[in-house]
Order: sequence, then C-alpha cells, then structure tokens
Amino acid sequence: MKLGVITDGISRDLGHALTVMDEFGLDHAELQFIGDKEVGDLNKAERDAALGLINGHGKTVSCISRHLFAGMRMGEAKPGDEGHTRHMDALKRCIEMAHEFSCSNVRIMTGKKEMILWGHHGAEKWNVAHGAWDAQLPLIAPAVELAKAEGVTLVVETGNGTMVNSCYTARKLIDDLDAKQTLKVLWDPANNCWCHETAYPDGYEEIRDGYLGHVHIKDVYVDAPRATLEVRPMLKGQLADQFQPMADALRADGYDGSISFESVYHPGNGDFEAGFRQNIGIFKNIFG
Repeated sequence: MKLGVITDGISRDLGHALTVMDEFGLDHAELQFIGDKEVGDLNKAERDAALGLINGHGKTVSCISRHLFAGMRMGEAKPGDEGHTRHMDALKRCIEMAHEFSCSNVRIMTGKKEMILWGHHGAEKWNVAHGAWDAQLPLIAPAVELAKAEGVTLVVETGNGTMVNSCYTARKLIDDLDAKQTLKVLWDPANNCWCHETAYPDGYEEIRDGYLGHVHIKDVYVDAPRATLEVRPMLKGQLADQFQPMADALRADGYDGSISFESVYHPGNGDFEAGFRQNIGIFKNIFG
C-alpha cells in the first residue's frame, strides 16, 4: 500500500522531514504545517520552495491537510458569515496548493462536537442537541461544490471534538450531502476510540464500500471518564489487536489510497522525531 507520514510529525523543517522519509523508504508526504505556517498560508515563494524539496526527494503529496471548518459552533455558524467565509477562503488556497503539488486530496474537518445528535424513548426530548446535525450540512455543502468544480477530492477526518468523529457520522455526512464522488472519509481510527467506535470490523464496515479516501494511523489510550487521552507507542494502545485485521481488510479490498503515519507520540521528552523512529518500523511491517 502507499505509505507515508504527516511531515510535521517528524519536523516542521520540510527538508529534514523529507530526508528522514528517505531513510525509511516512505514515498507519500502529507503536508499540514511547514515552518511556522499551516498549509494554505504559505506565499508563492514558500510554496515553490516546498515543491522544489518535494520533487527533489522524489515524493508524492498525498494530502493537503488544513484544519478547515474545525471549531465552528453548530447553531451559531451560518453559511457566508465571517467565520465560514474565512474557512472557505482558506479552502480555496488549499485547493490552489493541491493543484500546484499535483495532489488530489484536500482535508476538511467539521464543526465543534455536540455530544448527542439523535435519541429515542425520551432522549429525543431531553438530551438531543436539536438541529445541530442539520446545521452542519449547509456549511459543508459549498465546500463540496467548490471541490467538484475544481476537480479535487475532499477528505473529511474523523476527528476528536468534531461533529464527524466516527465512520458512521462520516458516512452519514457524505450520504446526506449526496457527495460520494467528491467527499470521502479520512479515517483516523485512533480518534474514533474517543466515541467508542471499534475500528475493525465496525468502523471499517461503514466506509469500505467506496467511502474511504485516506487513512491516519497512530495508537492511543482513551480514558473518557477522566477526560484524558494518551498517545502510545504502536501496539501499546487500544488499537493493538486491530491494526493487522485493518491492514488485511484494506489489502483484500484493493484500497489504493495513501496511509499516513501520524507521528504524535513522544517518549516523554517532547522529541516527536524520536517517537517516529521508535514506531515507524511497526507501522511499515503491518501496513507495508
């Protein structure tokens, strides 16, 4: 499969991150932060320099990954308001960068999570955040239309603290927008641990039928009652027994997208490159 890494998980120095990728035979670079800027904020000279490094190292860019539409509050954010316009403008810049870097995927997120979206037998009266899900749809719909016109694919991440935080909600968003050709799922099974969605087979079964566009891999331990998340070394967290069946299913189904190692673990000293080096071999053995 097409293996890569989110480069700033190694270093925000893109040249150094690409050199480390060379060392470990990773070909697919996912771009999120370069230097002190998030993708979509680089000027033309900075983008040209980054593209020169990418080409010089012979890498393919798998995804332009900005935190688009994250943080919007359902019921407050409106299509075309100042905040939504700011996200749409950033999306336009990310699409421009995707064209320059010959990348077909642009990541989006969704608004701030409301915990209970649907309910039954009393919960629908007392517990549901009424209208929250439907309020999201007109915020994301213009992004889908823009991507369709520009010939790129949006990948919506299953994120922590976002309206789409599971494969179920990701698929529902795509179906409700009738956007399966333009909007795909960026599956981050570790993020989905927070909402207790088992990655395999439960999560994967939701998205295996043409919904999956990109994958992030890391391992975590969630302690929801204590509101605590711990990033752990590969095979030391909640996904330890699920990575191999996930990889086997992706191979069996002929998944031809990229899988990015998300290097957000450090061994207690803030050194994320050390965390990357500790875990990348396991990632490659399972998904390579």
